[in-house]
Amino acid sequence: MNREVLATLITNYFVAFGVVMGGAIVGGIGAFLIGKPPLHTIYELSNSLKIWALVAAIGGTFDAITSLERGILNGLHGDLFKTLLMIFAAMSGAHTGTSLITWLTQEHLN
Repeated sequence: MNREVLATLITNYFVAFGVVMGGAIVGGIGAFLIGKPPLHTIYELSNSLKIWALVAAIGGTFDAITSLERGILNGLHGDLFKTLLMIFAAMSGAHTGTSLITWLTQEHLN
């Protein structure tokens, strides 16, 4: 695996992580301003932002689907493997963000 692919994987991880963390925390500030419970809102937002974090991290769904298609139909296994790794890195980042929010808010205990 070359440095460019590794750099892309690390970037995808942290973009997805940042989307979940940033979106949930800023949404919690908005919930506080309108009188809703902020910790519960942060917890709910972190769960609902996972898919959007994945889409933001891989740069849109069409490029990833095209790479998957090339890998499967044209036999370009390198593209297929890279795309799957990118999706896995983004899912890992989103899951880490959600797990951290869950741990910080302790909303799952209620």
